[in-house]
Amino acid sequence: MSRLISRRDALKQLGLAAGACAALPAARQAAAAERPHLLSTDPTAIALGYVEDARLVDPKKNPSYQPSQSCLNCLQLQGNPADTWRPCNLFPGKLVNSAGWCRVWIKKG
Repeated sequence: MSRLISRRDALKQLGLAAGACAALPAARQAAAAERPHLLSTDPTAIALGYVEDARLVDPKKNPSYQPSQSCLNCLQLQGNPADTWRPCNLFPGKLVNSAGWCRVWIKKG
């Protein structure tokens, strides 16, 4: 037996769905704000040669490093371009300094 839905009920459902969709960006921003900053002592950071300030990269240990490279112009960096600390595909759940650098740097196209 099929049940007919009133116009009022349909509009209520539509309003709830629209409200939920509108709240998603704010929830993502809140989740990003709650993420910890990546520390240079983190095991993954050590393995990938991450430094918070690209100007401090040791070129002897990282011969592929070029002074023009930083997380800011890396393909792996995500998030709002205005934020200093942003998510990175390589360090899930943590935020990296956009002025930082690691050995997996890939030029943003």
